[in-house]
Amino acid sequence: MSIGQYAKRERTMITGDCRPSIPRFVKLRHDAGRGRWILLAPERVFNPDEIAVSVLQKCDGVRSVSDIAAILADDYQAPVDVILKDIIDMLQDLSDKGVLNAGEPTNS
Repeated sequence: MSIGQYAKRERTMITGDCRPSIPRFVKLRHDAGRGRWILLAPERVFNPDEIAVSVLQKCDGVRSVSDIAAILADDYQAPVDVILKDIIDMLQDLSDKGVLNAGEPTNS
């Protein structure tokens, strides 16, 4: 099989209705030695900032992206639509890299 024959993974679009979760093979851990959080994936390490960590900690497969945005908008006293756009952009990037499950949309 040549390289061109490998099937591409279909892109999953993150929306406000998705219920994202961190896959079992990816770990969000606090590195006490460095005093920061890291997202460990096979052969990759990500260094999320404080707000990204707050978002990732809420990606439990139960809460929707819109739910997470509402919580953070309240926590940071920021407009929910601005927070939602930023969260979707971040989660889409992680989903595209294969380190986040988009989750099934909620039945709203």
